[in-house]
Amino acid sequence: MTTERLIRIFAGACVLVSLALGVEASPSYLSKHVLWLTAFVGANLLQSGFTRFCPLEILLRKAGVKSAAASA
Repeated sequence: MTTERLIRIFAGACVLVSLALGVEASPSYLSKHVLWLTAFVGANLLQSGFTRFCPLEILLRKAGVKSAAASA
């Protein structure tokens, strides 16, 4: 698996979990403040689209996960 795919999977999982924990209609509701995680993930995705700086990508590279360009 590549860094790009893992970043998308992680971001999607964070958004879904925070929505499940932050929406009052959810059976696993915890607090509306959990929705700040959704905002943080969205803001990080937006800024990384412009700056190409992603902390998770740095961590994955240090862990030895290859990027799509390196895998091709």
